[in-house]
Amino acid sequence: MRILITGSSGQIGTNLGLALLAAGHTVFGVDRRQNTWTDAFPTLLQDLGMPYRDFAGGIGGTPYPQVDVVVHLAANAKVHELVAMPHRALENITTTFNVLEYCRAQQLPVIFASSREVYGDIHRYLTDEQTADFAYTESPYSASKIAGESLVYSYARCYGLPYIVFRFSNVYGRYDNDIERMERVIPLFIRELSAGMPVTVFGREKRLDFTHVDDCVAGILRGIDALALQRISAATINLACGVGSTLVEMAQLVAAAVGNTKPDIRVEESKRVGEVSFYVADLTRARALLNYEPRISLAEGILRAVAWQQGNDQL
Repeated sequence: MRILITGSSGQIGTNLGLALLAAGHTVFGVDRRQNTWTDAFPTLLQDLGMPYRDFAGGIGGTPYPQVDVVVHLAANAKVHELVAMPHRALENITTTFNVLEYCRAQQLPVIFASSREVYGDIHRYLTDEQTADFAYTESPYSASKIAGESLVYSYARCYGLPYIVFRFSNVYGRYDNDIERMERVIPLFIRELSAGMPVTVFGREKRLDFTHVDDCVAGILRGIDALALQRISAATINLACGVGSTLVEMAQLVAAAVGNTKPDIRVEESKRVGEVSFYVADLTRARALLNYEPRISLAEGILRAVAWQQGNDQL
């Protein structure tokens, strides 16, 4: 198959692109920055957050090769950064609109990368695949993902667009340690605890569902096959590990993996504005529709992440 990946220079996009190549598929990437990890597949440098009107052979008059499925990962993804810069949430919505218009013009199925942020915070416990409700929006980032899902559903109803919406949760692993560009908590803790520095956890009881990128990519690959073979034409699916861990537990696992026997883990009890305090995914639909089963526990995933980062840290 021929797969177009937007956001192909990011963590999930890079891992997915390489996995698709290894399986014998053709990959075409679109991103506003060059991929610093690999040049194994072509990457068109284009800002999909700009307003475009021409979608005949690509987006904005830029020609794209013929493809069979679009995987739309491109987004500004840090919750607290979008609280500080909410215009970046609007860029997410515009980007999704542009991708959907391209899919409509080319009659292509799409996979949309959504987020567990659409469910809201701890007191709501909306962790199955219920339709996200704007009343539970915690941040501009979560609003942009709810808006993106709504656009996908409207294109399915109005234009017959086949889709899968995947709601990801705290994906970590290879190709995520460029924290000078985008700070991610696990690679940040690996770097700081390896150096004997203190780390700060926001919320002692904060419990989230950490997903190793290999499990995430395995689920996306199953989704691509299901769309291409028309086994699925419309589905919204949680794609995660299905196990909750506190940030303190995660930090302790990182410390053990890097050999820090006396980690300085500091706790700020108040959470940062816009952040979710509780999420554990219900994987019922992923198992039923895709035969998806996560295989990498947080303990094993941290060991893999530390081993990879120690060999590939850019500092």
